[in-house]
Amino acid sequence: MDNKVVVFKIDNEEFAVSIIQVERILGYTEPTKIPESPDFIKGVITYQDEILPIMDLKKKFNLSDTKLKDNPKIVVVKSEDKKVGLIVDLVSEVMNVDDSMIEEAPSIVKGISNEYISGMIKLNDRIIILIDTEKILTNDEMSKIQSLNI
Repeated sequence: MDNKVVVFKIDNEEFAVSIIQVERILGYTEPTKIPESPDFIKGVITYQDEILPIMDLKKKFNLSDTKLKDNPKIVVVKSEDKKVGLIVDLVSEVMNVDDSMIEEAPSIVKGISNEYISGMIKLNDRIIILIDTEKILTNDEMSKIQSLNI
């Protein structure tokens, strides 16, 4: 079966999310900082007359280079009734991925903290990490964000 995914880059690594989970791709807007928010929450922006929390995926994924690239984007993803913006360096493409191209992530990758990795897409010499945006925030993290009263 074909799955449509949105592929984006963070620190020259490629990640993908199901297009069903993506609501919109925005140009980068500097978020308003929120005191006492988790360190991977960069702040909030106004989106469609609502307050949208913005997540810094570089911090969430513990990537070393946390500086923003030249033209970052915010990928607005939705899960149930929650929306969050993900800061990415570059949105590179939308592609069809056949089920046969998706392999389960190795158990060493799917640790407790990485349960949001739903698989690996193998394309010739590329490996794209498939992310389940519904699991990118733990229940604890989601309740912390909701308790910020934003």
